[in-house]
Amino acid sequence: MVREFDRKLILEDGQEYYGYGFGADADCVLEIVFNTSMVGYQEILSDPSYTYQAVVMTYPLIGNYGMADDDYETATPTIGALIVREYNDEPSNFRSTATLGEVMLKYGIPGVYGVDTRKLNRSIRDFGSRKVLITKPSTTLEQGLEILKSTDIPRNAVSKVSSKEIWVSPAEDEKFHVALIDCGVKLNIIRSLNKVGCRVTVVPWNTPAEEIQKLNPDGICISNGPGDPTDVPQTIETVRNLTGKYPIFGICLGHQIISLAYGARTYKLKFGHRGGNHPVRNLFTNKIEITSQNHSYAVDKDSLMETSLVPTHINILDHTIEGVKCDKDKVFSVQYHPESAPGPQDSTYLFERFLKLMEEVRNNA
Repeated sequence: MVREFDRKLILEDGQEYYGYGFGADADCVLEIVFNTSMVGYQEILSDPSYTYQAVVMTYPLIGNYGMADDDYETATPTIGALIVREYNDEPSNFRSTATLGEVMLKYGIPGVYGVDTRKLNRSIRDFGSRKVLITKPSTTLEQGLEILKSTDIPRNAVSKVSSKEIWVSPAEDEKFHVALIDCGVKLNIIRSLNKVGCRVTVVPWNTPAEEIQKLNPDGICISNGPGDPTDVPQTIETVRNLTGKYPIFGICLGHQIISLAYGARTYKLKFGHRGGNHPVRNLFTNKIEITSQNHSYAVDKDSLMETSLVPTHINILDHTIEGVKCDKDKVFSVQYHPESAPGPQDSTYLFERFLKLMEEVRNNA
């Protein structure tokens, strides 16, 4: 007996896809995007950068190794939804403490499986990211399109996912003190900084520069996060007021915020970069790094040339800017994720580079 579909996707261009539900049974309007990672669905599910987004996995089998307590990238996942080809509800992994569906139900995250994700991902690639309605099959196309037309995806998701108060993550062998501006930080960024000897004081996204200066840090890190970087003018102004006073390291959204603080512009990509397999060229060593990425926006090249920032990395696939620096101010940033959870380890050297800048400042004080 063939089971009837109980979930439906309606895209704003009129495309419809049918499937089966897992996780939370909720209707919602989100931005639909895809991720090309072969592993790491738990880290993807718990990455705050996916707030208000429905993520379609290109790898077909999801859920097969369950969910492990130590692998979350945030304590409370805020991803909009997960769409997969095949969902496995019987994980075989000794570290697993819950199924993917159980965790999604706990946090109110809807999932859909049984969808032709190959066709859906090709559609996103060809026509770009756009709004999607996750609903029940009885919702007509006309009803769905009206819901999509009348529903706006919220702006400034950073304010939803950022820490609400200051907190500290100590290092065992403390060498430096880093103030991290939390725009939706992945916990492995903090773990990576701790691992190289940095005590990390995490501050909310809208913390003024003068409050950060009172912490007396050795350096500033600006985290990843969701949405349009122009939605956080407070953070941009904070960074503008801190440049030249401390070594600054920006990651993903932090890269875009630094570029905006220096006067560059950003723009939205057709379907973004999401996955652990993006080749990036280091313009100073000519080496190619395989990187993990998750973002919808990029820094405009022409406007960057009008600032004191210089490009350091470029994407091999679409030639977008992947890194910038200002040697005078001891500021640098990358569009990708050097902490790579999940992903390759090609870019972990960037944390050591940040340490070197803080050491230079300390030695010259």
